[in-house]
Amino acid sequence: MNDLVRQHTALSESDLEWLHLLVSEWQLLSDLSFADLVLWVPTLDGTRYVSVAQMRPNTGPTSYQDDMVGHLVPRGRRPLLDAALDEGRIVREGDPEWREEVPVRVESIPVRREGRVLGVIARNTNLLTVRTPSRLELTYLQSASDLAQMIAAGTFPFPGQQVDMDASPRAGDGLIRLDADGIVQYASPNALSAYHRLGLAADLVGQPLGQITAELAPSRGPVDEALAKLASGYAPREAEVEGNGGVIQLRAIPLKPKGTRIGSLVLLRDVTELRRRERELITKDATIREIHHRVKNNLQTVAALLRLQARRMDGATSGGRSAREALNEAVRRVGSIAIVHETLSQNLDERVEFDEIADRVISMVAEISPGKVTCRRTGRFGILDAEVATPLSMVLTEILQNALEHAFAQGELGAVEVSVVRGESRGADARLLITIQDDGRGLPEGFDPQRAGNLGLQIVRTLVEGELGGTFDMQPAPGRGTRVVLDVPVQPQK
Repeated sequence: MNDLVRQHTALSESDLEWLHLLVSEWQLLSDLSFADLVLWVPTLDGTRYVSVAQMRPNTGPTSYQDDMVGHLVPRGRRPLLDAALDEGRIVREGDPEWREEVPVRVESIPVRREGRVLGVIARNTNLLTVRTPSRLELTYLQSASDLAQMIAAGTFPFPGQQVDMDASPRAGDGLIRLDADGIVQYASPNALSAYHRLGLAADLVGQPLGQITAELAPSRGPVDEALAKLASGYAPREAEVEGNGGVIQLRAIPLKPKGTRIGSLVLLRDVTELRRRERELITKDATIREIHHRVKNNLQTVAALLRLQARRMDGATSGGRSAREALNEAVRRVGSIAIVHETLSQNLDERVEFDEIADRVISMVAEISPGKVTCRRTGRFGILDAEVATPLSMVLTEILQNALEHAFAQGELGAVEVSVVRGESRGADARLLITIQDDGRGLPEGFDPQRAGNLGLQIVRTLVEGELGGTFDMQPAPGRGTRVVLDVPVQPQK
């Protein structure tokens, strides 16, 4: 609609916003009218109309099989549009039109804003299935007529009352018609069922809806005045009412076809099961977060115990390494997993922003550097599933720890860079190419990373190839140092 209005018409941005507000509301008019709606706006030169929006009813057959948006028609071809635009009134004169052997009643409703007619709504009703209307259909049609007069007068839609079409109740969900005093004149079967869900035992017709609603909803006082006023339809408002184990969503629409409120429409929907499922999900999310929080705390406790044990170890060595160093390595391995669980405990789903985790892992491992080595990251990992994030954090820990321990001598200057490239593919084909490169002393002569027996590289091979389903390679870097290349899928392996 934005492109069509800006390309073909002289309407301002504020006029365009009004049309957007209208289009967000007009599903209600279409359903109450049992009719298709097409919004026509005069072009910049005034010689034609352009259709900028279209709506089909949920309550009846359509009159248009084709999409009408973007069509241009000259003035004079559709006299009802001309009359509504020029005279600023609803035009219903004329015989039904025949479209593909279907009789269609055409009406034109001017769209007014601040005294100016911006365009015209063509209301097209398929008459092929016309029969004697029921009480519900008569109420729908009368309400549609009132809303059409409000559109023509510029009093509907209500400024500042943007409606979420997906979340707001619709006419078919439940409809109640009130008079000017808030007394129920008509309640659809769905509306009556919703109030029975709240605990109403009697009929609604003839009852003051505001008072009935306030009495059904538990409150601290005898009557919730705000809820009673809303359900009486004095102002355009939305609310939820809960009582007797049921929850209904209400939307009040004051009807002022001639400037004075003659009554109201109350649309309502039973959302009891929807809210129950939402509460279950909230409970499950809270439980998952609490589990991750407790796992993180337990891992930190394990790391603290290992750290205490390391401080009490003497200088005994095993395989050329002190027992204290071995315990400190275990502390860092446990710590890398704890970082992931700490991040997961703050999220609503099992996905994490891994760049923050990678930076924390880099900082944690950099503390062990025997020299003056700087570590940095380039590129972005992005958001990863927990099933990928946990093993990947351990892999980074092992490779960085290996580089800082073996590539640099005590007091030696150096640098380690973690470079990340996330592929453009989506879904199961998306991959991460991770390069960890240092400028240290390099690999020993004849070193084979696929056969090396130290624990750190065994962990890396197992996690990369087994859990992540990726590849791992370690090779001399150009010039000086060592380069480790990881190619892993973004999606967890099934």
